[in-house]
Amino acid sequence: MKNTFKLSLMVFCLSVFYGCKTNEYGFTKRDIRSSQKLMGLYFEKAAVDTMYQYLGRNKEGYDSLRKYQISSETFPSMVFDPHPVGFEFPKQESDLVYVVDNNVELPADLEEVAFYTIPQLASLIKNKKITSLKLTQLYISRIKRFDGQLQSVITLTEDLALKQAQRADDEIAAGNYRGILHGIPYGVKDLMAVEGYPTTWGAAPYQSQMINYTSTVVKMLEDQGAVLVAKLVSGSLARGDVWFGGKTKNPWDLSQGASGSSAGSGSATSAGLVAFALGTETLGSITSPATRNGVTGLRPTYGRVSRYGVMSLSWSMDKVGPLCRSAEDCEIVFDAIYGKDPKDPTTNNVPFNHSSKAPNQLKVAYLKKDIDADSSAIGDNLRASLEVFKTMGIEPTAIELPKDYPYEVFDIILRAESGAFFDDLVRSGNVDSMVEQTRGSRANSLRQARFIPAVEYLQSNRVRREMIEEVNALFSQYDVIIAQTFRGNQLLITNLTGHPVISVPNGFDKRNRPTSFTLIGNLYDEGSILALAKAFQQATDFDEKHPPMFAK
Repeated sequence: MKNTFKLSLMVFCLSVFYGCKTNEYGFTKRDIRSSQKLMGLYFEKAAVDTMYQYLGRNKEGYDSLRKYQISSETFPSMVFDPHPVGFEFPKQESDLVYVVDNNVELPADLEEVAFYTIPQLASLIKNKKITSLKLTQLYISRIKRFDGQLQSVITLTEDLALKQAQRADDEIAAGNYRGILHGIPYGVKDLMAVEGYPTTWGAAPYQSQMINYTSTVVKMLEDQGAVLVAKLVSGSLARGDVWFGGKTKNPWDLSQGASGSSAGSGSATSAGLVAFALGTETLGSITSPATRNGVTGLRPTYGRVSRYGVMSLSWSMDKVGPLCRSAEDCEIVFDAIYGKDPKDPTTNNVPFNHSSKAPNQLKVAYLKKDIDADSSAIGDNLRASLEVFKTMGIEPTAIELPKDYPYEVFDIILRAESGAFFDDLVRSGNVDSMVEQTRGSRANSLRQARFIPAVEYLQSNRVRREMIEEVNALFSQYDVIIAQTFRGNQLLITNLTGHPVISVPNGFDKRNRPTSFTLIGNLYDEGSILALAKAFQQATDFDEKHPPMFAK
């Protein structure tokens, strides 16, 4: 009995000495000392003693904050500013007018129309050679016929599409033609809310989620008469090409995923299930599926396009943009969706101007070392593309991107911000019901976000500010920079600095899978990269290639 008492007393004394006794805060001083290892810090015992109650009060504050309901549309009060010191916004140069050709004819095989560009479709509709209703029914039929193989569609919005198409036909018949997108069927990544339909974000915990309003970008397209036929797959919570219903496929090779997270937008556009689609990018989610599926993808300048009604992954990095058959189609869609939205504090009234320069008048640079170092088919195709540019009279200047930044830390910006948006999902435990639970899964990423120190998040953003200044100083010397889509740090850098890029198909690898290159532009100068991309596509036919399995 005495030995038992002595043992208990010893354990108690050791607990007090080492700070193991849990008080009303629910943690011990030993917990504090252990947690320091995750931060790479060490405080002496006396310092831990002084922090103990302070940290307890912090935790009480966290607990009260977690009881407060925050709207999913609420941005942090610290809104990201991508502009370097002294930045001057471009001024309006001219009004953009798209002239619809009157000479496009219906092909003998109507299925070919599914791969027509927006100007071609607009010509058929405006000149009453096909109705919007018949065109919409064609795309719906193709979705029903082919999507079982592709798994690119989450929700077919058939009733809405047929109503919108009939309304477009009635308006056009009455002489009320709204413009080049009137009657054109399209799809949106299922991060974008559409009232009356589920908005699943591609994730099992949200597969029945109904949002009772419509995102701004969808409303803008609706106002111009476009026809929404489908909500397309987003990889689960904007990661990869795996969602709660399966894995979205590359129509060029069904053994391969469509890449993510705008997987459905890339796959469905490539396979002719929609005329064009909207996607989102935080760290490659437009450029990657555009490349994988052989379509053209435009990631606009940060803040160009409203994200109201669109799931947030990173408030300071998310962008909405089009995936289309060509650069010209991307230009048309972008012109329809950009602009100030009072519901999104990051947007502004900066105009979109076409480039007035001929291709050989553009000041062009290229990331020579990255391109020369790639001995794969991707590198070969990009070097061949540079030869195409030379035939246009373009001799790009060799440059390098900054190398002395701690690039391995910048990922925590996205992770911390996504952790905040999905805080309820993690704390409720519903994150455990997501399909993917691997080390690289979104579920695991959201859990680890809780261990990112606020100090490091802010420090990384301070370094980001320095990088913004240096990168803008470099980019501003040129109109366009030619880069590999994935090699080196350009994808991370340009997503952090908010610069626009366009991913342009330029050939195929040894397995007949599409490849691409990227054109980088200055802030708000989508016009220059679109102009050079259009010139390249006029000189080549890679944008006119379609996956053979879905051509009929």
